[in-house]
Amino acid sequence: MKSDFTAGIQAPKADKNLPKYMTLQELHKLFAYLEQDPRQQRIRNELMFKLLATTGMRRQELVDLTWEQVNLENQTILVRGKGRKERLLPLHPIVFPLFQDYKETLLEQQKHYGEPIFYNQKNKPLNPRGLHKIFKEILERAGLPAHRFSLIHLRHTFATLLLQENKDKVDLRTLQELLGHESLATTSMYTHIDFEQKKKAINSFFIS
Repeated sequence: MKSDFTAGIQAPKADKNLPKYMTLQELHKLFAYLEQDPRQQRIRNELMFKLLATTGMRRQELVDLTWEQVNLENQTILVRGKGRKERLLPLHPIVFPLFQDYKETLLEQQKHYGEPIFYNQKNKPLNPRGLHKIFKEILERAGLPAHRFSLIHLRHTFATLLLQENKDKVDLRTLQELLGHESLATTSMYTHIDFEQKKKAINSFFIS
């Protein structure tokens, strides 16, 4: 065709699906299992998933971590996100001692500043697929619905709970920097979750 007859026609806006996330109770349940898991990789798993839940990192960002990105003295972690953009995040107090405990389980050469932090059972660097598989297995063992949650939902959980529990202390700009979003519009989707909860609360209030 020589001309596009659809030019200038505005497409209808599609409904935006609200991101799924864990409730605070579900997150506590996950943490409780991680802390008592009897298996050999307990410390590694506890560190990985508590780190994801308290920083909002993407799974690729986690598996790409090397020791040079972690400063245990200053309790900070340098995350390299999309387009190799860097953001410096503070470590949550519950994560800092886990790093120290985990480091003691590694071989001396695995502690080199340029080496990956997380390994699989074959002592090879962990990849996103392996991390996903571990997470699904842990969800089942913790009594949480594995079909409902995936690793991205830990990121959604971090952002949502941070806004819900700390509205007076955390604004969207701060959350944008923590998550590494280029656009504030992307970060604003987490305010829709809070509004949706308010709407449900109002609709459940029946007045006869």
